[in-house]
Amino acid sequence: MGESAVNRTMEVLQTVLPVLVMLGIGMLCRSRGLISREGVNALKNVVVNITLPAVLLNAFAATRYTFMDVVIPLMMFGVCLLAWVLGKLLGRALRLPSRFVPFLTTGFEAGMLGYALFNMLYGSGRTAEFARVDLGQVLFVFTVYKLLLGMGSREKADFGQLMKQMALSPIIIAIAAGVLLGATGLYQALVPSGVSGILDACTDFVAAPTSAIILLTIGYDLVLSDIPWASTLKVVALRYGIMLALRFAFVALLRLLWPQAALDAAVNVMFILPPPFVLPVFADDADQRVYVSSALSVSTLAAIVGFAVLAVIGT
Repeated sequence: MGESAVNRTMEVLQTVLPVLVMLGIGMLCRSRGLISREGVNALKNVVVNITLPAVLLNAFAATRYTFMDVVIPLMMFGVCLLAWVLGKLLGRALRLPSRFVPFLTTGFEAGMLGYALFNMLYGSGRTAEFARVDLGQVLFVFTVYKLLLGMGSREKADFGQLMKQMALSPIIIAIAAGVLLGATGLYQALVPSGVSGILDACTDFVAAPTSAIILLTIGYDLVLSDIPWASTLKVVALRYGIMLALRFAFVALLRLLWPQAALDAAVNVMFILPPPFVLPVFADDADQRVYVSSALSVSTLAAIVGFAVLAVIGT
């Protein structure tokens, strides 16, 4: 093996092994009872309400905005909506039984997984690239996705309540504040005085444990026993078939509209992600919860494999 091959192997291991180690630690914490379920839920709350908003605030504040930063979220919103429609139609054609099939074929768990994987691959300095692509699907998940989920449940969704939850979400507040700082030019205006550097230092410090905590909690929840593999693999294969087609369509349209966008890395990470982890909460009975949770677990494993592939090919 040549020196360049050895160096490349070491680079891949430096990227992939920390992910596998944290997943393993999470699984160990569950099997040995080192952390309780309540403790893991508390860690998730720390990520969703504190550390991830810090990541997003900094990423959106440091972005230099153009017209395409309006177009890209609209494109991603459309991708998510189209994926839901395709999941609905193809799920019926394939006779997949659950009402959750279209919800398993759309949406992306960017918050609790995507940012961690992207930063491991490309570094926190490029987080703004991923945030650009993420914004449209965040808006989709917090609005249409949750509304459609509620419409099919026993307790009908309250649109006003959904809007209130979205408006008060720390993630949405952080995104809005970051966009305000970046789009108005206030963040750049504060660079000479050093105030933006103070903001960077604070957000970087708060955001530092995000990836490790996320991967630990995912490892804790990664239970592969009792998965109904036949039905689970069908819906997971359907999701990634849809995502593969939409990924190529999205990139082709993006290059047509904005050839210099250079967002392939962010798009690749986004489209390997599993569906939103909130989905089991809406399952109406035990069988549906098992079906949804199994699909999320297998999709998460597929995302980790995809992450390793991206690390190897270096794109």
